[in-house]
Amino acid sequence: MNQKYMIYMYLLKARTFIALLLVIAFFSVMVPNFLTASNLLIMTQHVAITGLLAIGMTLVILTGGIDLSVGAVAGICGMVAGALLTNGLPLWNGDILFFNVPEVILCVAIFGVLVGLVNGAVITRFGVAPFICTLGMMYVARGSALLFNDGSTYPNLNGMEALGNTGFATLGSGTLLGVYLPIWLMIGFLVLGYWLTTKTPLGRYIYAIGGNKSAARLAGVPIVKAKIFVYAFSGLCAAFCRPDRRITAANRAPDDRQHV
Repeated sequence: MNQKYMIYMYLLKARTFIALLLVIAFFSVMVPNFLTASNLLIMTQHVAITGLLAIGMTLVILTGGIDLSVGAVAGICGMVAGALLTNGLPLWNGDILFFNVPEVILCVAIFGVLVGLVNGAVITRFGVAPFICTLGMMYVARGSALLFNDGSTYPNLNGMEALGNTGFATLGSGTLLGVYLPIWLMIGFLVLGYWLTTKTPLGRYIYAIGGNKSAARLAGVPIVKAKIFVYAFSGLCAAFCRPDRRITAANRAPDDRQHV
C-alpha cells in the first residue's frame, strides 16, 4: 500500500511532464518531421524567449511574489537598445555618443536591473503588494516604451560599420556549435538560477521566505535584500529577452511582449 501511494504521488508530481511527453508522442505520430533536429532547434529557439523570462519569474515566485511587468520590461529594454544603436545618446554639449554592441547590451542589462530594483524596493520598503506594484510597473513601462519613439519601431538594428555597432541583429539568429545563441543564453541563465537556488545561502533564504516569511524573519533571514535581489534578477532576465518571437527579426516594437 505504501509503495502504491509513493508511485501515485510521484505520478501526481510529474503529471505536467507526463502530459508534455504525451503531446510530443502525439505530434511525432501525426507529423513525421516533428522530431527532426532542425524542427527541434526552431522550437527551442522560440521557447528560449519564454524560458528566459520564466527563469527570472521562478525566483520571484519562490519568495511568494509575482512579477507581471516582465513582458513590458522586455519591450522597453528593446526600445532602449534600438535608441542607443540608432540615435545614440545626446550629450549636454550637443554631441552624440554612440555605443558598440557590448556596451548596448550592458546598458540594457543595467536598465532592466534598475527596473527590477524599483519593483523590489517599492514592494519591500512601502509594503505594496507584488501584484499591484508590478501591474503598475507594467503599464508604466509599456506607456514609456510607446512614448520613447512616438509609438514607432526601430526597423533596422544592423548598425553602421563607421560607428562600430554592427552585429546586434545576429544575436538572435547566430549559432554556436549549431545551436542558436538564445538557446545558449537560456541555458546559461538556467545554470545560474540553479546555482543560486541550490548552492548558495541566498537560495536557502529565497526558499525560506516563500515557505514561511514570519519564521524566516525570526531566523534572521535578510528578507528585504533577498526580495529586492529576485526582482532585480527578473528584470535582468527580461532585459536579455529578445522581444520578437521570431528572434531573427532585427526590430523592436514598443508594445512587444505585452501578451506575456
